[in-house]
Amino acid sequence: MKEYERKQLLERVNRESSTVGVDIPESIEIQGEEIDLRSFVFEIKRRDSVPPGERDRVERAKRNLRRERLDRLEPIEENEVSREEGEELASSIIGIDRALEALEGLDAPDPETEAKRQEAADRKRWMNFLKKALGRDDASGGGGRTRF
Repeated sequence: MKEYERKQLLERVNRESSTVGVDIPESIEIQGEEIDLRSFVFEIKRRDSVPPGERDRVERAKRNLRRERLDRLEPIEENEVSREEGEELASSIIGIDRALEALEGLDAPDPETEAKRQEAADRKRWMNFLKKALGRDDASGGGGRTRF
């Protein structure tokens, strides 16, 4: 593989937007074991949050996927593969990244819930600021301005 082709593949797998529109692979071989990756991810994502009993299993899967990603990236970085093999590795790396993104986002709240939480926190900070600026605090019962 030529140097510019290798750099293109590395840029492709490291691009933040590389997983946009990419499906999670149906299955993947990790350390010699075939794993039904898509069904695993969908089974876990189907729930609102990861149950405590499954948390270890999900964390182990994420560690194994990260390790496999590095193992597949290394031959491209070291220029140890042909262009065709590099393309296959790059596609599989992007599929792994897509699965990792899905698993990483499990405990994150949906955007609407997060926006409401952020708005409530902002409102509370604003009220505290106003109380201090106006010289009112909860201990004095809001009885007016503090005199200097």
